[in-house]
Amino acid sequence: MNNLSNSVRLTGRLGAAPEMRELDNEKKVAKISLATNFYRKNGKGENVQETHWHQLVLWNKNAEVAEKYLDKGSQIAIEGRLANRFYTDKDGIKHAVTEIVVNEIMLLGKPAGQ
Repeated sequence: MNNLSNSVRLTGRLGAAPEMRELDNEKKVAKISLATNFYRKNGKGENVQETHWHQLVLWNKNAEVAEKYLDKGSQIAIEGRLANRFYTDKDGIKHAVTEIVVNEIMLLGKPAGQ
């Protein structure tokens, strides 16, 4: 266990078009909600599909790729790392968010009908 690492690989579909922002220092950031499916058998032996949602963050060149090529329903594969972020909302409630900071992205398929 000497080679501990923080690495994530996912393949899934976008739940919505990327949410784009440009920061004051002219860096671009895209936020994406990615759906992945997990299949299991329930107590009756029936196949059950569960959809899991993952929040992705893409910076600079990867954000530009997302803005130019991705839309709701696009199928992608990503590699990245988990990042925890904490914030306090307008009501003073503290929240913890786990996101995946994307290092590499690959477009696998366009949304149906495109």
